[in-house]
Amino acid sequence: MNEDDSSFRRFMGDAEFVRKTLIVLGLVALALLFWKLADVLLLAFGAVLVAIILRALADLLVRYLRVAERWSLSAASLLIFTLVLILAVTFGTQIRSQLANVAEQLPFAIDNLSKNLGFGAVTDNLNEMLRNVPSGGIASRLAGIGGTILGALTNLVLVIVAGLYIASSPNTYLQGIIKLFPIRHHQRVESSLRASGEALKLWLVSQLIAMTGVGILSALAYWWIGLPSPFALGLIAGLTDFIPFLGPFLGAAPAVLIAFTVSGEAALWTILATLVIQQIEGNIIQPLVTQNVITTPPALALFAILIGSVLFGTLGLIFGFPLAVVVFVLVKKLYVRETLGEPTTVPGEDQANQAGSDR
Repeated sequence: MNEDDSSFRRFMGDAEFVRKTLIVLGLVALALLFWKLADVLLLAFGAVLVAIILRALADLLVRYLRVAERWSLSAASLLIFTLVLILAVTFGTQIRSQLANVAEQLPFAIDNLSKNLGFGAVTDNLNEMLRNVPSGGIASRLAGIGGTILGALTNLVLVIVAGLYIASSPNTYLQGIIKLFPIRHHQRVESSLRASGEALKLWLVSQLIAMTGVGILSALAYWWIGLPSPFALGLIAGLTDFIPFLGPFLGAAPAVLIAFTVSGEAALWTILATLVIQQIEGNIIQPLVTQNVITTPPALALFAILIGSVLFGTLGLIFGFPLAVVVFVLVKKLYVRETLGEPTTVPGEDQANQAGSDR
């Protein structure tokens, strides 16, 4: 009997070891799968951001214009489409020509700055490199660039369409994620996801307002300074402002480079205008629109953007900060408060609770 018990215990021990080994291998396989699908998952996250924007506008239409709930999403989508169409018809030709002008002038601007710094013409070196490349290699590189642009446009359409589907029935997707966890954790997971969604909504709305303000102020400043294609440069500054910390530098770079081709005085005024606009955004626009928005430590947010760009490239650079917002909320709620027992405020939680009571 003792020998049988010992054999049974060894068997159970071996079975437990095998079970744990399979669990570890499964987690490793899952991590590898997520790594392989990183770009797809980031696009899915982008679709979630689109859905949040659409739902936020739909909620505003329901609250202030008394639009019926079942028609609110369609009305919000139609409103956005109409605004984009009006802007495209009114300014599309001008913006398109100015963007083409910026693309044409940037190589000359880079060469001009490079020569002033004593490094010679950068594009001359590039042309020399292209002459040494076989014609088939050049054709393949051009085809690669075209494929990249086409892929980016395809991804954009995919994100928008998927965002519309998610916005039409957000609870379906939310409950699907919740059911991946044990029943005893459903309430915690749901409250955490809703808080993350509300924090993202608050940040997105404030960021869109700030982007609009930066774009308009930049276009007006560049027009006043006398830079060529001021509206295109303002559009670039506004769009890149979506990326905190790094975005303003990326958006101002084309304007500064082109300003050097005009005159040193224009370059100085452009740099000064960029600094003033960023001060206006940080000290006037942001405080007015971000009273209840999540505030992450600046160094943490900056490293989140850099890590995202290193790991996932352009998509990681774009979505690095919003992903940091989600992680920040989840860590504060699930770890700091519920695991460590430390009292802490969770961004978006009050809004999520209010939305839940309204339902």
